[in-house]
Amino acid sequence: MNFDMHISERLLLGLGLAILIMESVVIQPAFAAEKVSLFKVITAKDEIVIGISEGDLAQMEGQNAGGIAKMLVAKGSMSAWQYAVRKSAGGDLEQAPLHKIGLIATESLRVEPYATPLKVLPIDEMRK
Repeated sequence: MNFDMHISERLLLGLGLAILIMESVVIQPAFAAEKVSLFKVITAKDEIVIGISEGDLAQMEGQNAGGIAKMLVAKGSMSAWQYAVRKSAGGDLEQAPLHKIGLIATESLRVEPYATPLKVLPIDEMRK
């Protein structure tokens, strides 16, 4: 009887731990940082990769590269985070915010979506 009670306690403890783990996995996305979309900005001289948060992108007409281009032409300039590849603490490559830059509208400017197989880090609120 003592053996059966010991198994029941282990089962209950294991079940409780499993529920706690599943709950933290479900709740975590609610606290996750805002997703970032990457875009390549191409000029006559160079090209860079910028990141725009979902919230900022939602405020632009079209919510895509065309929306960024339209806003840049309408306002004449805008700020964005330049992204670059770096190694994570685990040694994996990832796209991370480098520094905030200013973009100025020019005739030779082109904005296009930028796809990457790497993990894209969110813009840290502390950096804003």
